[in-house]
Amino acid sequence: MRKIADSLRGMEAFAHFQDAQLERLAGCLSRVRYPAAVTVVKEGDPTQDAYIVERGRVRIQRDTPYGKFTLALLNEGDLFGEAGFVDAEARSTDAFGETPTELLVLNPVAAAALIERDLRLALALYWTFWKSLSNKLRQTNERLTRFFAQGAPRAARPVAPEPLDDTGFHVGIGAKQSLFREQRLSSLEINLLASLSRERRLGAGEVLFREGDPGEEMFILLSGRVMISKFIPGAGEEALAFLERGDFFGEMALIDNQPRSADAKAHEGEAVVLAIPRDVVEGLLDPKKVSSLRLLKLLASLLSKRLRELDDKIVGWYILAGGSGPLPPGVQAG
Repeated sequence: MRKIADSLRGMEAFAHFQDAQLERLAGCLSRVRYPAAVTVVKEGDPTQDAYIVERGRVRIQRDTPYGKFTLALLNEGDLFGEAGFVDAEARSTDAFGETPTELLVLNPVAAAALIERDLRLALALYWTFWKSLSNKLRQTNERLTRFFAQGAPRAARPVAPEPLDDTGFHVGIGAKQSLFREQRLSSLEINLLASLSRERRLGAGEVLFREGDPGEEMFILLSGRVMISKFIPGAGEEALAFLERGDFFGEMALIDNQPRSADAKAHEGEAVVLAIPRDVVEGLLDPKKVSSLRLLKLLASLLSKRLRELDDKIVGWYILAGGSGPLPPGVQAG
């Protein structure tokens, strides 16, 4: 039988792990086989195991008045259940084995003990979760657009107000340090982020970035509110999230080097954000160095929360549409 560590070596999600780290992680994993048409994880379960698809195909789905609604279809090398591992919340979906499957199951108790002992391995593992959640969130964002794309009339985007002239606008180092201190970061991280972040003031309704823009910065909200939204032809602007002080956003484009997947703008008044350049983010979150595990956990938890909220939204739209809507790639109707 193939060793678990050898299986992990062939997966892109674990390419940044060192060989010794994979061997230690394999000690927290067990291989479980399921026949076809078996529910592996049930919505509402309190379990926190994370799963890796080693063989077969797994459907992520939700019960609705119109039957099962498919949110995603996972193949070999894909992860699921990592949101529950990251945020310790109950399962928000079912995981259903479409085919006979072999899964690698990460035991949360054993993994927690390993993470406590090995900071570098903890960073590598949470980086895997962060990237997996980011990829799922981007795919769900794209799927929201497809709900209304076919046959919908092209509508013009609402005109955003002119940017504020914030020449001379300045946020003191103490205010920045206070914000990062609230995130319970280390003194070194607080001082680094406070000194290297750049403040920006947004007028009410002013756009910070648009879907499709390149992303070279991550942001944290200092004051006011920011709305993350998508403009959907035929449906207009759809709010995806409302952010408050201390929320990070805009990091997805730095993870996968793809354009922004949504818009961000000040909501209901002025907002002040701090922009953190790509090189600073990459330095803090490099899984091959002793980096900021606390910040990485914060970002993974934020992505987990947004993914759960977006799954609720897309299921809600499916129900409002009377059980119709686009299926994920590879899913057949019926």
